[in-house]
Amino acid sequence: MAGLTTARFPVPGRRDGRCDNGHEFTSPLQAAASLSDMVFGFLEGGEGLPESVSSDEGCREIQDLDEEEEEKENSGNVEEDKSFWENQHQLLQATLCRSNSLESRIRSATRGALKEIRTANNVCGCGRPLASGCRKCLMAEVSGRLRNAGYNSAICKSKWRISPDIPSGEHTFVDVIDNSRSKKGDVRIIIELNFRAEFEMARASKEYNRLVQQLPEVFVGKVERLSSVVKVLCSAAKKCMKEKKMHMGPWRKQKYMQAKWLSACERKAPSPSLSVDHSPRLPKPRASMLTVDLLEKLPNVHCTAVAVLM
Repeated sequence: MAGLTTARFPVPGRRDGRCDNGHEFTSPLQAAASLSDMVFGFLEGGEGLPESVSSDEGCREIQDLDEEEEEKENSGNVEEDKSFWENQHQLLQATLCRSNSLESRIRSATRGALKEIRTANNVCGCGRPLASGCRKCLMAEVSGRLRNAGYNSAICKSKWRISPDIPSGEHTFVDVIDNSRSKKGDVRIIIELNFRAEFEMARASKEYNRLVQQLPEVFVGKVERLSSVVKVLCSAAKKCMKEKKMHMGPWRKQKYMQAKWLSACERKAPSPSLSVDHSPRLPKPRASMLTVDLLEKLPNVHCTAVAVLM
């Protein structure tokens, strides 16, 4: 290296930088200077270090690797999502297709009651058409017709308290208690007249909406079957919210949905029907005995004159 000199210092007892045994001796200063020459000469020559990669090229390589990993991850997620929704469809279909004889009979009776209500031109106590009137009157009418058909039907009002997971609430629906099979005890059949709407969401995904469309508008089934259906739909709702990156409200959770139909409830038989036949009829002629137009209203009535003697 230019300008750098190497100095030799005499060592006592030694001559010309040689040891007594004839070997040449290098002082520590000589060694340090030689090492310095070697290192700096190595750096100046640039023979030992690879040419540095530019920062832009490095960023591009890292970005390419990230994109490849993201593509693999997304591909895996797509397959997982597809498998999940297919599984949910199969579970729901299998659950809804199962039905015993009791469920089938009550389902048929409920369907018949709703058909009669829709075809009849009746109004409920609220003054609206019964078929499209208030939910309370419709449930009372359906439950009353089921009782007339011989079923132990009633209107149930469930209530549940607030918990760390879900808020408090209440729900009203119809049920039937059957004890015809004494060995198995009482069997409870839940009747929800607006079942599909209970699971509909405003900004749901396409897959979730397809799943909801498989639900019947009116559910009639055992408690165990209802619980299985709720589990499938709530799991799907959770997946849907995750895909949409949206917060899942507590009223969508499985515990809250099951509380609607499976909580302790007050069971009450429906009151006598307040529905009125709204079909047009000709008014019956009326006449008052106190009016002067009695003969006009009742022309066939003949009166005999009676003389009053004073």
